[in-house]
Amino acid sequence: MVYQSPAGARDLLPLDVTQKRWIEDRLQQMFHRWGYHRIITSTLERLDTLMAGGAIQRSTVIQLQSGEDEALGLRPELTASIARAAVTRMAGSAYPLRLYYNANVFRKTEDSSHNQQESYQAGVELLGAGGLVADAEILLLLMDCLNTLKLQDWTLVLGEAELTRSLLSPFPDALRDQVRWAIAHLDRITLETLPLSAELRDRALLLMDLRGCPADVLQRVANLELDISQREILNNLKSLIELLDPTPHTPALILDLSLIRTFDYYTGIVFEVVHPSNAGLQVLGQGGRYDQLLGLYHPQGQTHPGVGFSLQIEALHQVLSPTGQLPKQTSTSDWLVVPDTPQAYTAALNYAQKLRDAPHPVKVELELIGRTPAKIYDYARQRRINQIAWVKADGEAIVETVQA
Repeated sequence: MVYQSPAGARDLLPLDVTQKRWIEDRLQQMFHRWGYHRIITSTLERLDTLMAGGAIQRSTVIQLQSGEDEALGLRPELTASIARAAVTRMAGSAYPLRLYYNANVFRKTEDSSHNQQESYQAGVELLGAGGLVADAEILLLLMDCLNTLKLQDWTLVLGEAELTRSLLSPFPDALRDQVRWAIAHLDRITLETLPLSAELRDRALLLMDLRGCPADVLQRVANLELDISQREILNNLKSLIELLDPTPHTPALILDLSLIRTFDYYTGIVFEVVHPSNAGLQVLGQGGRYDQLLGLYHPQGQTHPGVGFSLQIEALHQVLSPTGQLPKQTSTSDWLVVPDTPQAYTAALNYAQKLRDAPHPVKVELELIGRTPAKIYDYARQRRINQIAWVKADGEAIVETVQA
């Protein structure tokens, strides 16, 4: 029998881990520069906690059953868990809360043999701050994160869930979800075949095509019959885009009011980071504003605004691999300590520990399997170890620099 990892899961070997950590370390440094603090939440959550925000489908949650017959699930994302923790464990904290995470998430897919069920995310949540400037902070932080990775050719796709939802309000209740689904999936055929009036059909097709250069899309929306609330949202969106434009390293920006995800979750801006790939556009990250989520976890329903994003570590790894930036080798040890005889192991252990305890710590390996000197030299060269210490039983050490 050949033992393998479960379908939809994979092992990360040392070089994979080294490259993953390279990405995560740079993102973490940027989170720190913006004043964000790491939070670690439980991998397991009550199923009702995960489902409360309406951001995920129950069918995507890998479920477990506790001893008390309580339904539990492995977290498919972090925002719900952080919202729950902020309300229940950080109730006395001063707002705004700037939190970041770096964690694995689990999501069940229909075809687990071809889709990864465990993946890694890094992201931030800004809790307790609403409005234009908070939205700008999140988007500017996102840009800084991707620029610090020297990512090229990425595009920020920006939408506005509240505005798009309000533009859908003229559609009949019985058809609104179908219209929304068709717009989200760019399904023109469905929109053309739904039992809509000619006016509503034209409106649906217009909404699906509200995508492109921000100035052009803003102008097209401004020409619609908008109420005061819609015009206020539109003006805020215009101001946000103006805040982003003058920044260094501003990416290509697409305004896409057909960018629709779960309306019960997002209440303001929504966005995706996309990058071209052989299979089309690859989503590297996403996020948005959710001003009602925290209230779902508060005993009295008290809520605070929130906005955040998550980046997909595996997708970033895939995109960055061809650039040559990622480490090509694992880190190497500085020393190989070799006992001269079997009786010298105690002295060799002490010598190795002395090296490790030095003011400037170094990485030290101990020869364990009694290889010949020739094989020890081969091993040191293969592992790129520069120094060998041959230790005698009396503690005397002969230090040798390994020639490449």
